[in-house]
Amino acid sequence: MMNKLSDWLPTTNKEVKLRKWEELDVILFSGDAYVDHPSFGPAVIGRILESYGLRVAIVPQPSVNDNLQDFEKLGKPRLFFAATGGCMDPMVSNYTASKRSRDKDAYTPNGDKGFRPDYATSVYSKILKEKYPDVPVLIGGIEASLRRVTHYDYWSDKLLPTILETSKADMLVYGMGEQPLREIVELLQKGVPFSSLKNIKQTAVLIDKDEKIPVIKDWDDVTINSHEACLGDKKTFASNFKVIEQESNKLKARRIFQGVGEKTLVINPPFPTMTEDEIDASFELPYTRLPHPKYNKRGPIPAYEMIKFSINIHRGCFGGCSFCTISAHQGKFIASRSQESILKEVDTVANMPDFKGYLSDIGGPSANMYKMKGKVQSICDKCVAPSCISPVICSNLDTSHKPLTKLYQAVDSHPKIKKSFIGSGIRHDMLVPEFNKNADPKELDAYTEEVMTKHVSGRLKVAPEHTSDPVLKLMRKPSFKYFHMFKERFDKINIKKKLNLQLIPYFISSHPASEVEDMANLAAETKELGFQLEQVQGFTPTPMTVATVIYYSGYHPYTLKPTKTPKTKKEREDQHRFFFWYKKENRDWIRNTLTKVGRKDLLKVLLPENNSWRKNKAEKAKDTFDETITEKKSPRKQNKYKNRRKKR
Repeated sequence: MMNKLSDWLPTTNKEVKLRKWEELDVILFSGDAYVDHPSFGPAVIGRILESYGLRVAIVPQPSVNDNLQDFEKLGKPRLFFAATGGCMDPMVSNYTASKRSRDKDAYTPNGDKGFRPDYATSVYSKILKEKYPDVPVLIGGIEASLRRVTHYDYWSDKLLPTILETSKADMLVYGMGEQPLREIVELLQKGVPFSSLKNIKQTAVLIDKDEKIPVIKDWDDVTINSHEACLGDKKTFASNFKVIEQESNKLKARRIFQGVGEKTLVINPPFPTMTEDEIDASFELPYTRLPHPKYNKRGPIPAYEMIKFSINIHRGCFGGCSFCTISAHQGKFIASRSQESILKEVDTVANMPDFKGYLSDIGGPSANMYKMKGKVQSICDKCVAPSCISPVICSNLDTSHKPLTKLYQAVDSHPKIKKSFIGSGIRHDMLVPEFNKNADPKELDAYTEEVMTKHVSGRLKVAPEHTSDPVLKLMRKPSFKYFHMFKERFDKINIKKKLNLQLIPYFISSHPASEVEDMANLAAETKELGFQLEQVQGFTPTPMTVATVIYYSGYHPYTLKPTKTPKTKKEREDQHRFFFWYKKENRDWIRNTLTKVGRKDLLKVLLPENNSWRKNKAEKAKDTFDETITEKKSPRKQNKYKNRRKKR
């Protein structure tokens, strides 16, 4: 079926008139190009507001470098403006971990950069407040959500106040926005003024210091150190984070107060985890699943191309990794879609005109957390732990992979699905019975085998992140010995099923507590396992993570003990270089560094005099290549490729 222009939310006056609307209720400004798909937050918010009966328009990537006509072209909305930086924090989108400008913006047609300003949410909101001081501005999305309280901003190297102060917005919705938006709209439709909406769950507001804060039945309150106190003392700033993180991950959280100059920041507790019906309803809104037609001549949008044929099956992550923002935004409790809703979306994707039979991903923040939750709810109700699986897997957590295995099989039974891949990261530690003592080992092996035989194309990506146990403990990741155990199981299945799959581990350099020797150990241990690392990254401090608090303050927020972090450009570059021990230009540096710290044992592993590891690897690669062409090519092509090898 061909889509009409009116199937998308309007982006221009012409499109508003196509719908015969005389007035708009909400106008949403976004740092992303408009892709009408359930994986794109601005589209979800627009469709949610539309489902509440509102007339909604979206202004994607408004220009901030001209006469600002994009902010005036649709006029004033009846209820409020909404603003978001997009699906990624604009600073992460615009800059690398070493603060260099990125070459591409994945959420812009053709990957073009320059269409999203730095700190986009604040930029958009301030422009709107200057032009329309009497119209409320509501901000949300990942940028606003993670900057809702005093936070360290890596790109300016400063401690910044709540984004409500810098953006001049009237209200902030944090986390996933469906539930708070429903309550906000219901109250506005009843005639309640926007300025009175101070007690909506999962929102934050700035109020005058002398304004009376109403007591809410069943809500407890907690006051954290003021923004000014944080500016004055790094340890004081660090001590705030334990409260912030624990309240973000509790089912019955307290309301948080923080002084900011002459105002008080009020962060209301979050809504309960979305029910299956609620999350199904969000995914079943009338998305076209396509970029807006205005981009047809500008080139493909990389982020859309990546998820075009993927299915999101749940939200939330109970890993609580110290460097990750998922639980701070989506929460640690898993909100899973029903199998029926997922299969309905699979059918929609399978019937798209350019679908070739391959689903790129059936996953979520972590692919293998679907339908997992506490066995006894009352235990979860009292829990304050930021992670359900660190330092050990909670005995109350049901980690059964059966619903997921069953779901994969149901998806693959669709007549138009040739293969469904798992592109999201898999928590490999949860597939190791020695670590996941709650689960049936046979069931874990069945899931691993299902993934390896039917849902991987050549490579299975996992993220052990480091090899040093002290660093892993701080990361809230299990000991590297469990990666060894997983690799043993992976290798057994690989041989048994003759799969010829590669295991690709991801690692992070320059994480708090990581020393140069830790990185040398990482390089040596992964080399001995047969890995030549390519998929690596440097630690990027992003707001609202334990690791970022440590990076800035030098203190662990839970113990307030000093914790070392590689901070200078040289320290960070040196740690990263160990990933690439096999590059000729790094050999002398590695030799000098390890000699200086007295670790000639590691030097012997990384740079053996006879270079036998490299020769063995080359032989192994040749054998694999010859095996592959023998299996997959016709006799004529086999000879052609073998002759080409000889010439080399």
